[in-house]
Parts: sequence; structure tokens; C-alpha cells
Amino acid sequence: MLRDKPIRWWSAETIAIVTGANRGIGFEFARQLAGHGLTVILTSRDTSVGIEAAKVLQEGGFNVDVHQLDILDDESVSEFTKWIKEKYGGVDILINNAGVNYNLGSGNSMEFSKQMIETNYYGTKNMVKAMIPLMRPSAAGARIVNVSSRLGKLNGRRSRIEDEALREKLSKLETLSEELIDNMVSTFLIQVEDNTWQSGGWPQKFTDYAVSKLAVNLYSVLMANQLAERAEGQKIYINCYCPGWVRTAMTGWSGNVSAEHAADTGVWLALLPNKEVTGKLFAERRELKL
Repeated sequence: MLRDKPIRWWSAETIAIVTGANRGIGFEFARQLAGHGLTVILTSRDTSVGIEAAKVLQEGGFNVDVHQLDILDDESVSEFTKWIKEKYGGVDILINNAGVNYNLGSGNSMEFSKQMIETNYYGTKNMVKAMIPLMRPSAAGARIVNVSSRLGKLNGRRSRIEDEALREKLSKLETLSEELIDNMVSTFLIQVEDNTWQSGGWPQKFTDYAVSKLAVNLYSVLMANQLAERAEGQKIYINCYCPGWVRTAMTGWSGNVSAEHAADTGVWLALLPNKEVTGKLFAERRELKL
């Protein structure tokens, strides 16, 4: 729930898509956004589970629609995009919430690194690219919020990229590119396959998760810079945020933050009246240095 009442620029006709919204933070996103009077499209990889989750919100009087979506399946993304265009004509807000984390507690297994990178980075990228053409012109600007992590920081205390040359290229807009980000995650996965990742200068804690979220954060900065070139009325603002260690299935219910509280900053970013905020990473409504 928003702690401060924002300037209301949206209406019941404002369309917000939430990926992976059948449970946890995603469900809270859907509930809170619908509670603010928006029309929310709840998506779930499993159709029946998504329908049941949407029914809970619909019975509460919220304006919620539902559709199947697997962010790693090109056909599913294409079908969803076609459905949105035909039924709603476009979209105003995209919440990229769908993601995975296979490392719990103190473990740092690389067993599922490929799935982690594919879902958290490439899946998020798939949705950004698919939805941008459908984002509707408005004075307030369309919004994209990517659920990420403070572990995905270039200079984080626990997630620092040790390769100074790479870190410098990634930190400058003049050298940052999609190809550079893709090459970074590809190099990481090759080293995981070769079992040389520990000497590769990667974060040493929750390594694959940290790399996947670093890629998301960097891609968001890159896209924010590109989208800033759009004319007024055609703007799209994209930001990331860290929800914290949340009590959900993804953390094995070991987190110390409720899903309701965790969704707050993401909802705040989606509804922020200050449309100039873009390309940033937030936690607890505070900007973090990437």
C-alpha cells in the first residue's frame, strides 16, 4: 500500500500488466494496483493457477483480467501481445515480476545458472521488447518497473565485478550496449560450464542470481537512455527496484519482508507523478547507486 498519496494521473482505463502474478509479490502488485483503480492484467505461466488468483481479486471487486504467459516462450509472448492489442489496444504500465532464484540460505550452487539467466534477464528483456510497441502515448508517460536486486550492482559490497576494464565499460553510457551485457552473461555461463567461474571475478555470493540481476539493471539503464530520446507524449520511463528478502516461495518462506511491503516501492515507481525518474535502481523508495 502506498504510504504517501501520489498525484493521480491514471484512471480505470489505465492498463497495467504484471508478470508472474499468481502468487507472492506479483499477486501483491496486482492487488495494490487494482486497489488504486487501474485495470490489471494478471499473468501466469499456468493458466488454471492464474485464473484462480484472478478470481480472488475479482471477488474483492477489483478490475482484474487474466491471461497465460510464459516469458521464455516466444509463441506465448506473441499470443499474449496479440491478445493485449486486440482487447485493450495497448498498455500503460509493465511490471516485470516473473523471475527465479534456486539458491537458498548460504548455498551458492551453479546447477541452475542457465535457467536463472534465461528467466531473469532474457525473459525480462523479451517482455520489454514485446510491450514497448504497445505502450500508449500519454502526457504522464508509460512505465516499466523491473523487479531486480541490490545484489545486481557493479560496485556492491557483496556483488562487485572484479574485472576493472569490464566494470568501466558497463558503467559508462558511451560504452554500455546490449551486446556487451549479453556477452557478459554468456562469458559467465561458459565459465560455469568450464567450472572456472570462481576465478572469473564474479560476485561470490548468490553468484548466478547476482549476475542475472546485474544484467537486468544494466539493460534498464541502457533502455532508459534510448527511450529518453522519444518526443514528449511518447515517453517511456523504466526503473528497477529491490524488494528485499521477501517471505515467498522463492526464498523458501525464509524472508523477513512481507509480500505486501515488498510490492510497495514497485507500485510507487509505477504510479510516480515525477515522470523524469528513469534508469534508476531503488529499494525502500530510495535510489541506490548502481
